[in-house]
Amino acid sequence: MTDALYNDDIDLSPIFDLKLALVGYGNHGRSHALCLRDSGARNIRIALRPGSPSRAKAEADGFEVVTLAEAAGWADAVALLAADEAHRQIWDTEIAPNRKPGQALIVCHGFSVHYDLIKPPADCDVILAAAKGPGGAVRQEFEKGKGLIGFWAVHQDASGRAREIALAYLAGIGSGNVGIFPTTFREETVSDLFGEQVVLVGGMVALAKASFDRLVAAGVSERMAYIDCVHEIKYLADLIQSRGIAGMYKAISDTAEFGAREIEDRIAGPELRKVFDDAMVDIESDRFARKWVETYEAGEAMVADRDADEALKIEEAGRDLRSRLYGASK
Repeated sequence: MTDALYNDDIDLSPIFDLKLALVGYGNHGRSHALCLRDSGARNIRIALRPGSPSRAKAEADGFEVVTLAEAAGWADAVALLAADEAHRQIWDTEIAPNRKPGQALIVCHGFSVHYDLIKPPADCDVILAAAKGPGGAVRQEFEKGKGLIGFWAVHQDASGRAREIALAYLAGIGSGNVGIFPTTFREETVSDLFGEQVVLVGGMVALAKASFDRLVAAGVSERMAYIDCVHEIKYLADLIQSRGIAGMYKAISDTAEFGAREIEDRIAGPELRKVFDDAMVDIESDRFARKWVETYEAGEAMVADRDADEALKIEEAGRDLRSRLYGASK
């Protein structure tokens, strides 16, 4: 495995005088903008669509807000930090027709470049600067003097400086405090999509819903089923994050460990591996990416699914428990 690079290994000067436009001011955009400014980046503008609800927040944070077209004509580098599924529309309609020659493109996920949803011209540095974790955590860890582990890659190096820009950008958002590693656009994209689909989101939610339903069918109260199959996920996840899987097993009861080991191989049997294989085929091809972007561009993506989730018994039990524990209404 390649050794990590840290702040002492990295020259931050490539971002100091760069005219840098950040597209989007959600969790990633706001965190990146604030951290880069605190690290010494002097020329940052926030690019937003007209009427964006994020405009007031960006201006309150002291940033100049411009349109996407204005940003494309001004910036030396554009960091496209909007949602992956919006990249094609933003690039085709706003950035590509207005971009300054030689302008670099920075993305924090490889998705849109890896799947050829956007096609930068030959004069464009195409850079991946991925801090691995939620966007909001970038700022939270930076303020602690830490950061999220960073990964960089270069798809095109028109200027000869793409690597230096990538490393400086990641160091500027705090990753140089904990380690920056090389990757590829393909590796970052495939790993990110697979992990969130089969484990972190899709797999976890499927297990939680199915186990809740089975306990309730066995006569267990919805409150008890929710606590044991959903609420306590956080405690185990915290143990795994801080101690690893082996350390988690050492920290829980012997009864829990023995029962988990008895069933682990049965859960991860041939049927599950087939699901994983099918998911990987969809991700490795462009099937998943195209389907998702086309669904997004058609509008109203997942509205019905979200409404249906709100009506589930597992959600009712969760709202009730949270209201008792935290005084929350949702």
